Amino acid sequence: QVQLVESGGGLVQAGGSLRLSCEGSGRTFSNYAMGWFRQAPGKEREFVAAITWNGDTTYYADSVKGRSTISRDYAKNTAYLQINSLIPEDTAVYYCAAQPGGSYLYTLDKDYDYDYWGQGTQVTVSS
Repeated sequence: QVQLVESGGGLVQAGGSLRLSCEGSGRTFSNYAMGWFRQAPGKEREFVAAITWNGDTTYYADSVKGRSTISRDYAKNTAYLQINSLIPEDTAVYYCAAQPGGSYLYTLDKDYDYDYWGQGTQVTVSS
């Protein structure tokens, strides 16, 4: 079992930045790829970014590519998502998730391939 807790969400003006954190506990955090997804009101949950279990590869959705960075700190059992140049369309509940041994985009961008999820953190971008 892996428990995930997100933090760092909030209200920010367009053009600003946020860093979301996802702290994991339970089973060996380093064995899991970490992903970030988001869900806006009335929309389906969508992939945002992912980092492989060994941290050597990252993937991003086109909507955030070039203005976001996913990273992880194994010593702190924490994954991060930094998003810059925020736009109102980034407004959503952001969720982190853990996938055992995940290495490839064809699984990392699929929410149903993740075993564990956090409770979500709200990000609201005002125009």
